[in-house]
Amino acid sequence: MINPMREKIIYNAMNPYMLRQPEPEAMDDAPEAEAYVLADFSEVNQAFVGRLFSLVGPLKIARVLDLGTGPGDIPIRIVRACPGWHIVAVDASRPMLDNARQSIRKAGLSTAITLVLADAKCTGLAPELFDVIFSNSILHHITDVTRFWAEVKRLAKPKATVLVRDLARPASPQAARQIVNQYARHESAMLREEYYRSLLAAYTLDEVREQLDRAGLTMLHVAMVSDRHFDVSGRLS
Repeated sequence: MINPMREKIIYNAMNPYMLRQPEPEAMDDAPEAEAYVLADFSEVNQAFVGRLFSLVGPLKIARVLDLGTGPGDIPIRIVRACPGWHIVAVDASRPMLDNARQSIRKAGLSTAITLVLADAKCTGLAPELFDVIFSNSILHHITDVTRFWAEVKRLAKPKATVLVRDLARPASPQAARQIVNQYARHESAMLREEYYRSLLAAYTLDEVREQLDRAGLTMLHVAMVSDRHFDVSGRLS
C-alpha cells in the first residue's frame, strides 16, 4: 500500500506518470562503481561540457563545483578546455572517488581538481564560494531534494551559473526498459539494471519545477534537452 503522505511528497496525483521508486543515494558497491566507470559516456559527457560552456560564456578563471562527480570524467574534460578553472568535485561514494582520483592523476590534473568525499546535500564547504555549479545525473539519487537545492543556493556566489542535468522519469516501467534497450544494449547487465533503476528513480519536469519553487530558485529554467534528459539551468539573481 502506498503511504499517502509519501505520495504527496514525491508524486503529483494529477500527473499520469508512474510513482517514483527511490534508489540508494551513493554508489558504494565497488563492482557497480566499476561497471559505471567502464561504460562509454564520452558522447553525453562531452555534450554536457559544451552546454555548460555555452551557459557560462567567456570566463577564463573560475571556481567551480561538481556535485556528484562519479568517476571524474566531466571535470577532466572541463579543465583541459579551461585551464584557469579550478574544480571542487564532490561525491558521497568512496569507490567512485577512488576511480576519479586515478583518472585525474593519470591526466596530470591533480592540482586543478580537488576531490571531496561528502554528501551533496551537506558538503561542509564555505558559502558563496563558486562561480559555477554543475551536476550531471545526481538528482535522481536524492529523495530529500529540499536540502540539495538549499545547498546549491548556499554555495553559489551571486550571479553564479547553475547547470543540473538528469534523467526524466518515463511514463511506465515498459518505457524505461525501452530506453535502456535503445541506449545501453551494449553495456554490461549490471549497468543496464542500474540504468533502469535510475530511470524509475528520476523526477518529472513538473516535480522539479515544484522543487525549485519551494527553494526560491524560480530564476532557473527547466527543459527537456533529449528524449530522456532535462536541464535545470540559469544564472542566480
